[in-house]
Amino acid sequence: MECRVLSIQSHVVRGYVGNKSASFPLQVLGFEVDSINSVQFSNHTGYSHWKGQVLTADELHVLYEGIKLNNVHHYDYVLTGYTRDTSFLEMVVDIVQELKRANPSLVYVCDPVLGDHGSMYVPQNLYPVYKNKVVPVADIITPNQFEAELLTGKNISTEKDAVEVMDLLHAMGPDTVVITSSDLPPRLGDRFLVCLGSQRHVRPDGSRTTERVRMEVPKVDAVFVGTGDLFAAMLLAWTHHYPNDLKTACEKTFSVMHHVIQRTISYAHGKKRLVINA
Repeated sequence: MECRVLSIQSHVVRGYVGNKSASFPLQVLGFEVDSINSVQFSNHTGYSHWKGQVLTADELHVLYEGIKLNNVHHYDYVLTGYTRDTSFLEMVVDIVQELKRANPSLVYVCDPVLGDHGSMYVPQNLYPVYKNKVVPVADIITPNQFEAELLTGKNISTEKDAVEVMDLLHAMGPDTVVITSSDLPPRLGDRFLVCLGSQRHVRPDGSRTTERVRMEVPKVDAVFVGTGDLFAAMLLAWTHHYPNDLKTACEKTFSVMHHVIQRTISYAHGKKRLVINA
């Protein structure tokens, strides 16, 4: 049976971030992906120079209306990532709510891109929109530690703090929360990174239970862009296949991440050797 994703993220001509990081891996895993580009840039904004266009809320609405007029707006998932405009983000919420009314089983996967390492890299006025409007309609969210702390107003210094933060995020709406990276001390040593997850389940008798996941993943001595976009897409894919087994979904997601990053590093080293030999 076809499983269709509406992915609303950034697009770059050169490089792999946003929809260019998310769409192809999802397609490889059998998903149909309809992409709306929240921005179209020459390259990601980590470069010294970049040019391009930003999609407005009105333009997003026009695109969505076109899909609706042709009656091809049935989706199983919505996936969102980086955006810089509050009205655009509010329009995304309106679209998600309308799609959920049409398909109550639709799952909204949100990477609440706000910042990292103690500082925001989107305008501060996006924060209340994420907290008060986006997170409450999301089913799965993938914040890093800084974003999870920002959304809940609680600092994470221990794993107990992290569990409390995930419970606060559950109370805001999402049944699945994965903190994709943290500063918590790993048991396996400094070359590992602690990631945590939490998923609420409803038993047949109506009672609730919560699955907790703690993983330590190897660090790499390199910096990449687009990894958060790939992570959210792969978590969408593997929670689809393992909807009630967050541990397996996270293991498979982190496995994909690890292999993609390692192959990227090997490819980069190979190109460097070719340049030196030339």
